[in-house]
Amino acid sequence: MSSTRQVGRLAPVRRTSTVDLIADCIRDAILDGSLPPGAPLGEAELAYQLGVSRGPLREAMQRLTAEGLLVIPKRRGLAVRTMTADDVRDIHWLRTRIECELGRRFLALPPADRKPVLKGLAAEVKRMQRALKADDARELGGAYLDFHRRISVAGGSPRLARMMGTLLIETRLCTFSMYEHFEVHRDLAAEHLALLDALAESDADRYCDLLAAHLDEEVRRLLAEPEDSKESEDERLLAETPDGPQPLHRLDLPEGL
Repeated sequence: MSSTRQVGRLAPVRRTSTVDLIADCIRDAILDGSLPPGAPLGEAELAYQLGVSRGPLREAMQRLTAEGLLVIPKRRGLAVRTMTADDVRDIHWLRTRIECELGRRFLALPPADRKPVLKGLAAEVKRMQRALKADDARELGGAYLDFHRRISVAGGSPRLARMMGTLLIETRLCTFSMYEHFEVHRDLAAEHLALLDALAESDADRYCDLLAAHLDEEVRRLLAEPEDSKESEDERLLAETPDGPQPLHRLDLPEGL
């Protein structure tokens, strides 16, 4: 009598592809302003800069178009999306609802599972505080995005985390589209310390209220006309951004890709 051996179903191992690497590279360039809103993306030039063939580049750009980060303008080719006032409102409306839900799901986890996440969030707040003392707008903005990414992942929904990943990049595009330079506000550290305290105290309602107030104020600031802005220059941190698209670095592709 032969015996059969039950083999459990294994989750497929996700292998990073050339398309993934190209898409990540372009996303990062959009995020740091190397490819500013409205920047045209020539397929031949990008393929040359990255050292890749046009096939995977085209697939990566189609993926980013589906995500809403690239658009097809009236002329041929693709360009980085330029955010409008309606985009600003929609993005922050979605963030308010998704991040509130993710916060509630996070607080439903056992305390032992929440502890390392809270520690990571506290590290991002400290990073914001250090950046504030150093007048480093880029570092402050980076810590802001990473704080919200941590919440997104901790909520336990890969789908919502993917959506939030795109929304956070779009949030940065809103900044680049609405301001002449990269701009953040000095009260970010204090606001995120309050968000962290609400999560540490398991107060979901307070967390959602603080988050909504924070994002509503972000919309107001982004859409305010310069003459109507309530903030003085002392309340903001600025960093220069490129006037036009910057060359991308050649990808160092692993063997076998």
